[in-house]
Amino acid sequence: MDEPKDFIPLIVQLKAKSMGPKGELWLAEVKETLMELIKKWELRFVKTLSGGSEALVTEVRTKNREPAVLKLAMPQMEGNSVFDQELEALRIADGVGYVRLLKEDHSLKALLLERLGPLLKISGYSPRQEMEIICSALMKTWKPVPEQHALQTFDELIPWFIDFIPELWLELGKPCSVEIVTQALIYLEGRLAQRNPSKAVLLHGDAHNENILQDPEESQPSFKLIDPDGLLGEPAYDLGVLMREWPDELAVNPLAEGRKRCHFLSRMTGEDPQAIWEWGFIQCVSTGLLLIKTGREAEGVNMLEVATAWNGVRF
Repeated sequence: MDEPKDFIPLIVQLKAKSMGPKGELWLAEVKETLMELIKKWELRFVKTLSGGSEALVTEVRTKNREPAVLKLAMPQMEGNSVFDQELEALRIADGVGYVRLLKEDHSLKALLLERLGPLLKISGYSPRQEMEIICSALMKTWKPVPEQHALQTFDELIPWFIDFIPELWLELGKPCSVEIVTQALIYLEGRLAQRNPSKAVLLHGDAHNENILQDPEESQPSFKLIDPDGLLGEPAYDLGVLMREWPDELAVNPLAEGRKRCHFLSRMTGEDPQAIWEWGFIQCVSTGLLLIKTGREAEGVNMLEVATAWNGVRF
């Protein structure tokens, strides 16, 4: 096998190094970890796959020569809960709507997954068709979960958002009006107050057109989600992610296009349009700020401008 510097994508190297000593250690040991798993699970290394930034993702062959994906997660910035949540989501979904989990090694933060086809993003569909495909996959997965689980609940997630948004807004020098931040916090408090644990379902958390791939096992075009955040809450949260996507479609008239999209997602899924709208607004604000922080300022500013156009709108 090539040396790590040759087979680890640059974006993964940079992300690991940005984490300091624990990231550097992971980078130094990941080749040995990969070889250990290849031997343990009787795999053959094929190539590294691009696209991810927080894990080494490789294509392998099983001992039966079946294609598979071996994913090695790097340490998390705030503990290892994200890996636990992803693993739990994959276990609960059991290959329905999500990529199928074949094997796992919790101690090494490793997953062996079925090999899927091309990304939805490059499959030639229109934004509206992509939304339909993603909603179809999500609706297969929105199901109750066991009483004992390792998913992140809204009781944990929403307070995190409530701290994250104003802190990052101040850190970035207030790149949008205080009214936008205030509205996001009002919506978050409202979603927290209205949560209904008895109706909470498995959520993906980041279901966009780069986190869903074609299922090669199906004769008709079918897609499965990958890289779940592993959340437990209301389905409108997942639809809020779709509200912020396809920015070119929102650019000309963000309010009219946003309303149209919200109604479409509501009709597709039967979910409350006001809840979808509020999560969409929260996603635009939080993701817009994060994009600015990570050097994608133009994209972040555009997303905050969408939130500004949506401010105060109700259904």
